[in-house]
Amino acid sequence: MQGRVHLYEGYSAEKVVHGVRAMARMGIRCAILTNAAGGLESSWSPGDLMVVTDHINMTSTSPLLGLNDDALGPRFPDMTAAYDIELRSNLHRVARGVGVPLRDGVYVAFQGPSYETPAEVRMARMLGAHAVGMSTVPEVLALRHMGVRVGALSCITNLAAAVSACPLDHAEVEAMARSRRDTIQALLTGWIASAAAIS
Repeated sequence: MQGRVHLYEGYSAEKVVHGVRAMARMGIRCAILTNAAGGLESSWSPGDLMVVTDHINMTSTSPLLGLNDDALGPRFPDMTAAYDIELRSNLHRVARGVGVPLRDGVYVAFQGPSYETPAEVRMARMLGAHAVGMSTVPEVLALRHMGVRVGALSCITNLAAAVSACPLDHAEVEAMARSRRDTIQALLTGWIASAAAIS
């Protein structure tokens, strides 16, 4: 997939995950997700790349709400290892091979579309998050429900509210994501090859 729809665009959680569920029904066994995120660590810089190790769902919704479809997965799927450790290890190995430093961290998802307030950022940091965004978590929930292994990579496009001294500007966020495109493409090319070998 190139791009995705988001909760903040008015789509239901079920519609947000339609694409990944369709791929899972077609037989994929691994999924690699990417996102743009705000950094919550003052020592981080825009352009840093973070391997997602876990997440916190602050969207107030889930694609698993409602009646469970047993053909997709169990009523109460385990999320202990939502982000597959082997996929994460493979990404680190690929990154070392191409000389790209990676960070590890917890991703927290808010619904958006507004950027987070300084108080929300402080809360997220207290909860143990390292990056904040408005995507990824619904897809991870749906994929893990269906038994698909998941890895995720965040591009830290900006420092979050009150972590940075500057007001947030979406155009700058998009520009930073574009500036890291070649590096991310090189990482994903090697990562996909390694995932194919273990899927």
